[in-house]
Amino acid sequence: MGKSNILVLGAGGQLGQELRAVAEGSVQHYFFMSRSELDVTDLLAVKLFVQKHHIDTIINCSAYTAVDRAEDEAEEADRINHQAVAGLAELAKECGLYLIHISTDYVFRGDSHLPITEDEIPCPQSVYGRTKLLGEEAIRHTGCHALILRTSWLYSTYGSNFVKTMCRLMQEREELGVIFDQIGTPTYARDLARFLISILDQNAGCRHEGTYNFADEGVCSWYDFAEAIRHYMGYHCRLCPVRSGQYPTKATRPSYSVLDKSKLKRAFGVTLPHWQTSLEECLHKLTWTDTNE
Repeated sequence: MGKSNILVLGAGGQLGQELRAVAEGSVQHYFFMSRSELDVTDLLAVKLFVQKHHIDTIINCSAYTAVDRAEDEAEEADRINHQAVAGLAELAKECGLYLIHISTDYVFRGDSHLPITEDEIPCPQSVYGRTKLLGEEAIRHTGCHALILRTSWLYSTYGSNFVKTMCRLMQEREELGVIFDQIGTPTYARDLARFLISILDQNAGCRHEGTYNFADEGVCSWYDFAEAIRHYMGYHCRLCPVRSGQYPTKATRPSYSVLDKSKLKRAFGVTLPHWQTSLEECLHKLTWTDTNE
């Protein structure tokens, strides 16, 4: 079987940049397009690109992810997270493409105390979560060949994220309050990128379809996550656990969004790293980058 031509949309984001780095060793042919280069909301431009470059697989990393701002910009969030995704799904159906779409734990209410399976009924509590769920439903409605991956607490050496924010704040302040009553699993974007590149390399003739949870192993609060960062980096900033109510936000966050990955591990035969192991890898990369610039 020949090489696949794979289009990555949203290649300027955390996951997109990690995919670019990991794909250097891939046997497939990738096209990485940031939003400024190919806007996911411009379906005609995407279609012309697909036809010109004989694309057979699209990985959609594009998303409106400003969770609080989405409460005031619901129309824009819907345009990117829902309407554009619906257009991609229609294009995939029309052209026989394989669509891989990245979704989120925010599609769930997040008030459980057991790991969330793919079969749990979604009940998003924010504009961001609702628009991401509408995107998922649009994909399923078309019946196109699609793999939807829900992930949580994504971070990377690229872009803006909790890890990089904590590293900056802990160097600037003597004391920092961090929320301890929201529980989930940090997921290193490179782990997700490795998974995607691997399944596309190894299973070129087998298109896995359906909805799966993907996150690293383990469970923690944002406070635990921050404490692990502080410990690894050797910062002297004192961390104080605080309740969510002390830091009110426009958007409601899930209080418990640990994803059950059993279905994914069975289907793909993969093992997933513990979040602390992956965090150390990411922090090592950040430290190495900072000292070699």
